[in-house]
Amino acid sequence: MIWFAIAVAGALGASTRYLVDHLVSTRLSGVFPWGTFTINVSGSFLAGIVTGLLLAGRVSAATATVVAGGFLGAYTTFSTAMYETARLLEDGATRAAFGNLLLPLAASVAAAALGWGLALVMAS
Repeated sequence: MIWFAIAVAGALGASTRYLVDHLVSTRLSGVFPWGTFTINVSGSFLAGIVTGLLLAGRVSAATATVVAGGFLGAYTTFSTAMYETARLLEDGATRAAFGNLLLPLAASVAAAALGWGLALVMAS
């Protein structure tokens, strides 16, 4: 039965990704893919929270699997980030391409750590 919950969570995550990307991309202009950046950083933050709550014993492994593996697995989109990086390089936007490699990576790791730490503080 968990597979069904993961499938539903995945459908919700993919739909949410589309909505967030649309909302961000229509409000910010330029060559940098801010929608994908926002999605991956916020997804990493939420994954950090889920991980922290799991390690603190506040959520079950099944819940963490559904949320992180289902919803966040479909919500985050590092493959799209790599596609956008290649597209930026093809378009000659070299600085934006390298920024799209480094900035989301650093911000996502920091967001995950922040989420994890926040969850541990909330759980204690």
